[in-house]
Amino acid sequence: MSLNRSVQKPLPKLGTKSPAVSPDYVGLVRFLIQPFLESPQSLSVDCEMYHTHKRVWIRIAFDSTDKGKVFGRGGRNIQAIRTVIAAAADAAGHSVYLDIYGSNGVGRDGVSFDEEGEERLPPPKPKERRGNGSRPVVKSRSR
Repeated sequence: MSLNRSVQKPLPKLGTKSPAVSPDYVGLVRFLIQPFLESPQSLSVDCEMYHTHKRVWIRIAFDSTDKGKVFGRGGRNIQAIRTVIAAAADAAGHSVYLDIYGSNGVGRDGVSFDEEGEERLPPPKPKERRGNGSRPVVKSRSR
């Protein structure tokens, strides 16, 4: 009688990065974004790789009517897409930047985003100060 024991193979090391292999960023972005679009042929993807700095710039454009579906409620869809792209770039030893452009340039379509997903907005305006520096008086209600 023999015991049926499975022999475990050693797992690959997770910390190793292969700089020679680069992900297909254009294909990955198309795969992730096209399901959200009413007209997938409107999607335009441009990818620039800078090998000296190990940076990847991805620019996408699509019809502004599909903006809501691509971004999702509260930006959940686009943040998930960014996370997947960032994970693929990190595995290849790259940093990735995703810029999203719209077809008409109105609203948020033309706003650029960096890898953390924050909009590049103008700095906040300083709050107006009161002349005498005093706080407003709060009166208590008596019944």
